[in-house]
Amino acid sequence: MATVLVDDQCLIPGDLATLAAFRRWALSDDFPTTGRIDWVASHIEVEMSPEDIFTHGTLKTALIARLWPLATDRGIHLFAGETRVSSEAGNLSVEPDVVAVSDDAIEAGRVRLVPAAGGKPDRFVELEGAPDLIVEIVSDSSTRKDTQRLPASYHAAGVREFWLIDARRADVQFTINRWEPLGYVADTTSDGTPRSTVFGRTFALVRSRNAAGRFIYDLVAGSVPPL
Repeated sequence: MATVLVDDQCLIPGDLATLAAFRRWALSDDFPTTGRIDWVASHIEVEMSPEDIFTHGTLKTALIARLWPLATDRGIHLFAGETRVSSEAGNLSVEPDVVAVSDDAIEAGRVRLVPAAGGKPDRFVELEGAPDLIVEIVSDSSTRKDTQRLPASYHAAGVREFWLIDARRADVQFTINRWEPLGYVADTTSDGTPRSTVFGRTFALVRSRNAAGRFIYDLVAGSVPPL
């Protein structure tokens, strides 16, 4: 089969007919080092455009900064970008914006740490299974993917919680969705405040401008909400 060249930057082999084949390629030295290349429901999706700095990059950094102490206290590991998550049940192999995996999920076998080549201790290159939480930040090149295709695959994989953020508009859209048998549903308190079961907190995502007029973000954690 013919190979596919994307934007003169990404050469995709023509024999990637299965998730297993894609995963082998994704972990090989031949895999591109730039862009985001995902396998979603038997389709290879390529994003070569760089992340927008103030509606994506700084937002992701703010999320990690605020979630880190909460995650550490709860035995949760956070990963941001270029951390591959694969799932046969979800028919996916992707690099989400943010991933949260608890020690409980690893110990229970819901997530398997895939060792790096050579099998050196404490060296891993992939998460296989169902992470506790995944965050996707919508960009211009991935709107339908982030809002439709990825949520369906994450749900099939069994990801407990899915956060979706869109900061491209005047009002930041922020939803926390919990897994239910028929699909993800928005998880909120009675007054509509987003609520996270994974972190045991309510959250508000606040955007403002600094003294120079540029966007800054703060993820404000509230009290432990009633479930």
